[in-house]
Amino acid sequence: MLKEKADQVEKDRKVSSETIQAFVDAGFFKILQPPRWGGYGMNPIVFFRVLNELGRGCPASAWNMMILGVHQWEFGVMNAQAGEDVWGQDDTVIVASSYPPVGKLTKVEGGYRLSGRYPTSSGTDHGKWAFVGALERNEEGVPVNRIALLVSHDDYDVIDDWHVFGLAGTGSKSLMVNDAFIPDHRTHSMIEYHPNKEFGPSYAIPFMTVFYSAVSAVIIGFAQGAIDVYIEHMKVRKNTGTGDAAALSPYVKDRLGNAVGLVRSCKARMEFMMAEVMEKLENGERISKEERAHYLLDTARVGRECEEAVMLLFKPMGARGIYLSNPMQRFLRDTIAGANHITQNADDTAGLVGGYLLGQELPDLMFGKD
Repeated sequence: MLKEKADQVEKDRKVSSETIQAFVDAGFFKILQPPRWGGYGMNPIVFFRVLNELGRGCPASAWNMMILGVHQWEFGVMNAQAGEDVWGQDDTVIVASSYPPVGKLTKVEGGYRLSGRYPTSSGTDHGKWAFVGALERNEEGVPVNRIALLVSHDDYDVIDDWHVFGLAGTGSKSLMVNDAFIPDHRTHSMIEYHPNKEFGPSYAIPFMTVFYSAVSAVIIGFAQGAIDVYIEHMKVRKNTGTGDAAALSPYVKDRLGNAVGLVRSCKARMEFMMAEVMEKLENGERISKEERAHYLLDTARVGRECEEAVMLLFKPMGARGIYLSNPMQRFLRDTIAGANHITQNADDTAGLVGGYLLGQELPDLMFGKD
């Protein structure tokens, strides 16, 4: 179904309500939702595996599922009143987001006042609320915390400025927040690690570990989709020079094998990481700063390696690969776009881990002070 709709999704520059409803009906939004509000409360690896599969069909639709579906986990690390505000009457309400800390934040009695224009809110057409980011500053104006604030749709406008070459179908429009009041219970720190054990170990995972991993998981699906297309084409293609089956060419076979190796390595790394995280949390342990830094590196490299895998496959497609009727070009563009997400910044993350191992401090605005 996703494959059949992919062209139209890109033309519409958004995912249809019918597709989102299909995800709802399949139970995908329940995977990370706490049982208190009708969810399954599962290990996040289940959600990541679903994203691996959905990405093979329509990257933009899978990206919407990733963004809109990971927020359910976020309520498990917040004051329970936030969940009641959103799901008290309807536990199927969908929440969008835009986390860049671009807004003007002012502390007031009982909460905050917030204004700002927030970019790239993927799937925001389907959300009735949105998480947005901001920097909390001390009296000298120095940032001391990075927080997420849950804002009602009544307090922001959607601006249609999403005109891009990759992931065009995600409808990642901007949000304009105009002097909204957000009570304290609808906020949480994205960097301070204070595991919430009320809802179980799945909600004691560090915020960045879950969110970075979700992006990586869906990009793995994009690369697997490119592998699927490549196999389909190369099984029947003939070499125009010799008339031989293209599949006999070592060049064609080697590139496929190497691409598969890259994608499998990414997937295996994610599986290992989450197994290690959950084992520690189920044993009552915390995830240390050093471990959290290494996990960010595990996830950040996924975009680069999947991008490399898709490019390996794109080149042997020749001129066939550039036609808009060929899904390979969309997998290429969408993978490049996904790999440009801040969570996939392998260069800075590698430097961060390398510096830490050489005795340098991890930045407080990424890892908190504890």
